[in-house]
Amino acid sequence: MALYEHVFLARQDLAQAQVDALAETATKIVEDNSGKVVKTETWGLRSLAYKIAKNRKAHYVMLEIDAPGGVIAELERQTQINEDVIRYMTVRVDAHEQGPTVMMRKGDRERRGRRDRDGGEE
Repeated sequence: MALYEHVFLARQDLAQAQVDALAETATKIVEDNSGKVVKTETWGLRSLAYKIAKNRKAHYVMLEIDAPGGVIAELERQTQINEDVIRYMTVRVDAHEQGPTVMMRKGDRERRGRRDRDGGEE
């Protein structure tokens, strides 16, 4: 089976519980078609570089998937139909990143930088 990273952007007006439900739906699609979701990361509500369908922000979610190509085709088909998803992208990778992704480490770096500047604990 091949390794993939699937990132989707959900509308800004959704609650976090709804975004989690979208990720759960994507996981179910993969697992029902003999694939496996290795890791799910929610990157939070982030600003977009430009407006997409009247949205200035979006909830970012990333799934690391181990599945055959047909599963990815079905996942993308289902994602396209969903009105709550404004953009998505799936990329085939050679290996999944160990530990948290760069997007998750960025927040840690910013918190450490603030703590160092302030000269104390957070």
